Amino acid sequence: MNSGLNARKSILLRLASPQEGIIYNNTNQSSVEFGENTFNDRVMRERLPKDVYQKLQETIHTGAKLDMTIANSVAHAMKEWAIDKGATHFTHWFQPQTGLTAEKHDAFIETERDGVVLQRFRGNQLVQGEPDASSFPSGGSRTTFEARGYTMWDPSSPAFIVDGPKGGILCIPSVFISFNGEALDKKTPLLRSMGAINRAALRILRLFGNDRATRVVPTIGTEQEYFLVDKGFFNLRLDLQFSGRTLMGAQPPKGQQLEDHYFGSIKERALAFMQDAETELHRLGVPAKTRHNEVAPHQFELAPIYAEANVGSDRNQLIMEVLKKVASRHNLALLLHEKPFSGINGSGKHNNWSMEDSEGNNLLDPGKTPEENLQFLVFLVSVLRTVHRYGDLLRATVASAGNDHRLGANEAPPAIMSVFLGERLSTILDDIKAKRKSNAVADFLIDLGLSQLPQILRDNTDRNRTSPFAFTGEKFEFRAIGSSASVSLSNTILNAAVAESLNLIADEIEAATAKGEDFKPAVLNILQKWVVETEPIRFEGNNYSEAWEKEAERRGLPNVKRSGYAFDALVDTKNIQMLTSEGVYSEKELMSRYHTKLEQYIKALEIEAETFCELVITRVVPVVQSYQKDLVDLIQGMRELKALTGQDASEMQVDFLKQITGLMDDALKGCLRIRTALDAIHSADTLPEQAKYASDHVAGLLAEVRVPVDRLEGLLPDELWPMPKYSEMLFVM
Repeated sequence: MNSGLNARKSILLRLASPQEGIIYNNTNQSSVEFGENTFNDRVMRERLPKDVYQKLQETIHTGAKLDMTIANSVAHAMKEWAIDKGATHFTHWFQPQTGLTAEKHDAFIETERDGVVLQRFRGNQLVQGEPDASSFPSGGSRTTFEARGYTMWDPSSPAFIVDGPKGGILCIPSVFISFNGEALDKKTPLLRSMGAINRAALRILRLFGNDRATRVVPTIGTEQEYFLVDKGFFNLRLDLQFSGRTLMGAQPPKGQQLEDHYFGSIKERALAFMQDAETELHRLGVPAKTRHNEVAPHQFELAPIYAEANVGSDRNQLIMEVLKKVASRHNLALLLHEKPFSGINGSGKHNNWSMEDSEGNNLLDPGKTPEENLQFLVFLVSVLRTVHRYGDLLRATVASAGNDHRLGANEAPPAIMSVFLGERLSTILDDIKAKRKSNAVADFLIDLGLSQLPQILRDNTDRNRTSPFAFTGEKFEFRAIGSSASVSLSNTILNAAVAESLNLIADEIEAATAKGEDFKPAVLNILQKWVVETEPIRFEGNNYSEAWEKEAERRGLPNVKRSGYAFDALVDTKNIQMLTSEGVYSEKELMSRYHTKLEQYIKALEIEAETFCELVITRVVPVVQSYQKDLVDLIQGMRELKALTGQDASEMQVDFLKQITGLMDDALKGCLRIRTALDAIHSADTLPEQAKYASDHVAGLLAEVRVPVDRLEGLLPDELWPMPKYSEMLFVM
């Protein structure tokens, strides 16, 4: 019996003992004070001088420039609070272009000339740091010897303490820029885009007579999907460790076909993990609200309450980090890859996006009579115009090697960007197009005819889960973002493009009224024009159907199925023009992100390909050869016994040996094809050409060459197979 089987069986035996498989945290969730590890408003009120507190709040809530004279006071209060909470170090916590977060820890200590060590944290240390910038992805915008980079505190996102084994770390949410002031991170452009949408949305509100609102912010709520597997299984799967997904694995007899996992009762071990993770998140001020089983076995979802876009982005990064950390404590591995298992649903991150003014009004709330709510219709049409003109760019923001496996499958929308509005809003826009008056639609009550149950009010729209961009009552749900991705890029592009659309409509309204047109007819005429122009991206049907692909092509909508081609939209002339004119990116910053995305895509495919071949050569071939030898010995032995028994080895046994030999040969030939394709990638002259070659010749090849390996797994005795199987990873916990 081989070591692989011994390891697999020992894990299964361990999991058969529930007391060993479940780890409980003694902390009662109800005893945790929400945000107790965040430097939140309550802490600031208690620890900051009143004038300092007021100036800092002005920066946080109105977007006013930070008054540097208060930095020392804030830093001192933050340090004292952090030390009282057991923190020993601080770090500027930022989001480089890796899509992860980064941190460099410094202790709260300084030495005096006489050697005395003091605990200090100065204002300049709070506001600015200097991590080495040379080794982060830069897309060719910087060379290795250009090492200097700066982190700068983002006061609008609260600082927080992450507990370590021997003391906490004060994490200061920050932006990350180069020596020359270029954005090296994902957050700086996001903050710029929030400024753009604030300016544009306030223009619209002023045109509608709203002089009260002082600020408009985009808000997001991100639904995070993930898989859980036992860490023992994870440690035996080199592909999961290196690429985040299984590069081989036979389908089990039962997958998700019975649809019995979705919203099902949560297994006790998974629930214990979830409760501990939520406790950690609540302490960090992340309002984790919803948890449930997702569609696939061992797939789950966590959703927080919405927040301002930069805070929501920070929180989503924290959610991913905390989930991974807490899973490890429970001897579980958390998988964020978009498609960790072939043949079952992958994971996404639904991004619920809206806009809110300083008085708490949701600008995408249609109200009871949206047909009479001109202001809402202006904001709605601005989003339609955004998706119509910049659908290619939105597609590029969700492109990745992992998401290529998910987009267009039944668990995710296709690569065609379209908008679902629902019957009521579609009717209103059709009436505007036809220049006819829309009649107010009475609220529709659903009455089940059961005396013990109340009537319920039906929403303005149904839900279309096949749509990549669906209006869901008072927000748009962008469903195409991958589960492992940072949400910053998608929201940055969305904010910037909506800002441009709002400014364009504001220009048109101002021009019409300047000519003497009455306000309401002028707005309706402008809306009518944009309703007609954006009609191609409105679709209410099944986005998965072949008929929609053909119809989308007829409408002129792009359908870019591979990321190697989708990234080109980042440097399309019209997209560069929009993003630079809105002040969100410089052209150099866009080129940097374009090249970074290309590099990451190529490297991800190369890692997968190399890992697959290593598994075939070092894990699969040895066990197949061992089994071949057993079969040869069996057949030879039966032939030697023929003189005594008169019975030769059966034809089926010989054919079985031939089948296994043929599959192993196919697997080895597949590795040769992979090596050839990898060599050819770098023979292309440019990075874009390399990415397209990888899209065309490597991504699909990996799915093809795994077929003989997956068939071998189903033919070899269980005692020989060296890696955990789908039937174990997806059903044993």
